[in-house]
Amino acid sequence: MFVLTQQQTIANHFLAALRDQVVQQDRVKFRRNLERLGEVLAYEISKSLVFQPSKIHTPLGVAETDLLSQQPVLVCIMRAGLPFYQGFLSIFDEAESAFIGAFRGKPNAEHEFEIEMHYAAFPAIQGKPLILIDPMLATGKSVVSSYQALLNYGTPSELHVAAVIASRDGVNYLASMIPDAKLWIGDVDEELNHKFYIVPGLGDAGDLAFGEKI
Repeated sequence: MFVLTQQQTIANHFLAALRDQVVQQDRVKFRRNLERLGEVLAYEISKSLVFQPSKIHTPLGVAETDLLSQQPVLVCIMRAGLPFYQGFLSIFDEAESAFIGAFRGKPNAEHEFEIEMHYAAFPAIQGKPLILIDPMLATGKSVVSSYQALLNYGTPSELHVAAVIASRDGVNYLASMIPDAKLWIGDVDEELNHKFYIVPGLGDAGDLAFGEKI
């Protein structure tokens, strides 16, 4: 598992601003910081993908370099994932994209809930690297449900899961359900509260980015 905050970089500033309840009042800044972290994590993920030698013809000769042998498919879990996904798309700008509308259903008396999915649009994913993008990995149920839905459209060559903040429980659940998934996380928090929100976390990413839902 890659955790961005294990290194001291400028990305710590982006994450700190996302968490700050004063800075959060500016939705433009909040969305932009999600996008920035998407760009940073996309760059880190790119280091693990397969490249092949290529020749580029310039006006003065031929330059040799290594280019991606295959573009990944980006999977955005809406709605909270949209700004985070945009950062990935800025880096993998030739990638195909999939979109899933996944959200928590109403909790029962024990505060447990099921993941509801009412929208899905997928390209072909067979044999392609897949990057599943969700800013908050709380229980991990949304990611697992989304991945299981994606398997109806083919089997990817590899799965990467990217989140801005994950809970320790979510990381463990994902590891138990999809052990081959490679995790790319901004930071890991140790606690989930009784409503299954990450603590200290940052609150509801979708509401902060786009306004409170009713």
